[in-house]
Amino acid sequence: MNAPDRYERFVVPEGVAKVSYERDTKIINAASFTIEREDHTIGNILRMQLHRDENVLFAGYKLPHPLKYKIIVRIHTTSQSSPMQAYNQAINDLDKELDHLKNAFECSARRQLILILFSS
Repeated sequence: MNAPDRYERFVVPEGVAKVSYERDTKIINAASFTIEREDHTIGNILRMQLHRDENVLFAGYKLPHPLKYKIIVRIHTTSQSSPMQAYNQAINDLDKELDHLKNAFECSARRQLILILFSS
């Protein structure tokens, strides 16, 4: 078939940056971030995290084409912040949130394992 190899969905080619930044020349405090080898999963969670920031006026993403494995995240902020600051803050907040979720899951799994072991 003409379908690309499966690994192309996940492996960033050599010489290509995972994230690239492009400032908008027409709108102040607006920019686009192209994130390679990601899809709706990351796009939607990042968009929702950006919406929690009071300095973000607009946050959205698009998947340019189903066979091009990248998303484009667009951010427009107030003058109190920049798109780069909002993006970095959203990534850091998501990292903390996912770390908390992982720890809660592991703790619950340990409790369940102890209950199973002692109930036998």
